[in-house]
Amino acid sequence: MNARNAPGAHQGAEHTAHTEQPASELRVFALDRLPEIVPGDDLAAMIVALGRGHLRDGDILAVTSKIVSKAEGRVMQADDREDAITAETVRVVATRMPSTSGGLITRIVENRLGLVMAAAGVDASNTAEGTVLLLPSDPDASARRIRAALREQLGLDAGVIITDTSGRAWRGGQTDIAIGSAGVRVLDDLRGTHDAHGRAILVTAPAAGDELAGAADLVKGKTSQRPVAVIRGMAHLLRHDDGSARELLRPIEEDLFHTGSQESWDAGYAAGYAAAVAALAQAPEHAQAGAPVARG
Repeated sequence: MNARNAPGAHQGAEHTAHTEQPASELRVFALDRLPEIVPGDDLAAMIVALGRGHLRDGDILAVTSKIVSKAEGRVMQADDREDAITAETVRVVATRMPSTSGGLITRIVENRLGLVMAAAGVDASNTAEGTVLLLPSDPDASARRIRAALREQLGLDAGVIITDTSGRAWRGGQTDIAIGSAGVRVLDDLRGTHDAHGRAILVTAPAAGDELAGAADLVKGKTSQRPVAVIRGMAHLLRHDDGSARELLRPIEEDLFHTGSQESWDAGYAAGYAAAVAALAQAPEHAQAGAPVARG
């Protein structure tokens, strides 16, 4: 929804008290279109100009990573997207060959930001032919610059998340997630609190940053050229310091999807085969001749 025409959109920065309790109402709207972003553009200043008269204290801005990448020059000449994916890959999680002739190889990898994504987050859409977009080199820093500009030029206490599209291990389809943040509690950790019946909450920690990113994507869309959305009503998720979206990364020792199913099977088979070969090499000579070996 266009902010200028959104019902109840306020002109000027309106200061509202932050509440510690979740709001009962959430409002999300997209700001007007931005011009085509090119390397060297002052994206923070452009967003400030776009939001002037439409933003309030307590708002959270969701900014599509694609425009951040363009402004920061993360555009790579690449005739073959696969080469760019390889360059951004730290660890391969899973690879699947195309099921039909002419299909694309699917690679799920961990990239330089610690994110596990298809194609390392390399994007060939909405960019010039023969080029691909890499993710911002430091999305948290990008969010901090935008947050600082909002504070310095508009006097606003607002949060910022940088968003990108990603799949989910347990679910079909894709949704936007927060890959960078400033001033937002991206992990709303409820452990140690109590539910309505007085029971201790031991596990629940909503991925608030990803939930905000997904909500923002509903109004930004993929083709509307409105890459900045405003989320209103979630001021309780703001934090005084900048924080980091890296809080949403799952530690490798807790990651049940650290490796793809086929890759896990292959690794297990290889390990078992190597163990069997080693055991035979250490067995007595008569065992190698076929005599039974005692098993302990």
